[in-house]
Amino acid sequence: MKEMKTLIDWIKESKRIVFFGGAGVSTESGLKDFRSVDGLYHETYDYPPEEILSHHFFMRHTEEFYDFYRDKLDTRKFKPNITHFVLSDLEKKGILSCVITQNIDGFHQDAGSQNVLELHGSIKRNYCMDCGKFYDEKIVFESEGIPKCSCGGIIKPDVVLYEEGLDKSTTTKAIREIAQADLFIVGGTSLNVYPAASYLGFFQGKHMVLINKDQTSYDHKCDLVLHESLGKVFEQIKKEIQ
Repeated sequence: MKEMKTLIDWIKESKRIVFFGGAGVSTESGLKDFRSVDGLYHETYDYPPEEILSHHFFMRHTEEFYDFYRDKLDTRKFKPNITHFVLSDLEKKGILSCVITQNIDGFHQDAGSQNVLELHGSIKRNYCMDCGKFYDEKIVFESEGIPKCSCGGIIKPDVVLYEEGLDKSTTTKAIREIAQADLFIVGGTSLNVYPAASYLGFFQGKHMVLINKDQTSYDHKCDLVLHESLGKVFEQIKKEIQ
């Protein structure tokens, strides 16, 4: 496959790769995404999932929020896949500078990646809204009702809900990483979520690559597009980049 050879050549030539990933990176571990035909947004609940995962719903219906959160967002029984591990290997080789992810599962760190920018936060971090004390995911997923801090305050997942802004420090670092990359690989994302999708405009390097099963509105802006599964592509990368 000509496109695959081109990608491998670009990786071998590169000195500073940045990878930007969406839900498609983790669905190959068995997780459901949100927007696909069989994703969470197409399931039926008492409230639309978009509303349940909003700031106002969390504040007004905290117990119902946690019922949904525990049922649908506990990823602890799932594991990183080939894409996560190959990205970690590329970082260890010194050619991948950073992973920027829209996912909240923490799989990149589980696979060994060090420089990971989580645009939408992580289920692995949770904090007290009163005193700011941090907790791991067990406090949420292994409790009932509304999880409470030792001080009595309500614990909130450190994830970006609808109506909440992205962390400015994280977004600043992400934009800087993209602007300094010579190869920018975008994978497993429909690029429909803003402002994250707009970050592609900050790339100034040699080649921008898009790997996604379906077409996106950004296909024509990329130097190379592979409509393949990430697992298949990164399995080949693993074989070629020793």
